Amino acid sequence: MPQPPLSGFFITFEGLDGSGKTTQIHRLAHHLQALHLHHTVTRQPGGTPIGDRIRALLLDSKSAGIAPHAELAMMFADRAQSIQEVIAPALAAAKIVLCDRFTDSTEAYQGGGRQLGSDVVLAMHQLVCRGLQPDLTFLLLPDISAALARARRRNTRVTETTGADESRFEAEHDAFFHRVHDKYREIALREPNRVILIEGNDTIDAVHKLIVQVFSDRMPKK
Repeated sequence: MPQPPLSGFFITFEGLDGSGKTTQIHRLAHHLQALHLHHTVTRQPGGTPIGDRIRALLLDSKSAGIAPHAELAMMFADRAQSIQEVIAPALAAAKIVLCDRFTDSTEAYQGGGRQLGSDVVLAMHQLVCRGLQPDLTFLLLPDISAALARARRRNTRVTETTGADESRFEAEHDAFFHRVHDKYREIALREPNRVILIEGNDTIDAVHKLIVQVFSDRMPKK
């Protein structure tokens, strides 16, 4: 059964960890707040009580033995909960939804990185998400080594300050992240109308300015 008609605007942010997604989401949220536009900010995995528990298991380095297909299923279990609790209600209320990761991440990390392929991910998306697609996706792809270095420094800080361990993916070999990167570029080439590819190492302000411009151009069309 497809999703019922939703009147909001669904924006996702994608990229490797350390690419600056979270910073840009917060910057855009502040921009929307200044414009008095109703919006919701969420993330995947996580963003709901059940999702946060799934996130803790998925990202903990002690979960090294998760099978690729089990990992895929857990990502979509989290996504189903997020759609039910957060995304669909916000869109039904005509809000703008800013989501840190969605199915593109699963296609890149599990389809590309884990080498499960795109077909199984997209089939799961149709089953679990019932056709729900972002209206607009910002894909941030800076230099791989720089992004991973930032992500690993962040995870170290988080562990030192909170005790939380979210370093399982960052422990992967470089070949894994090159496959993820390549799959992201494949998605961008496949869906150029939805996915705005932002490559390189521009400043935070420059990337934010571009995101705001694209957002401003796209919103009247919705």
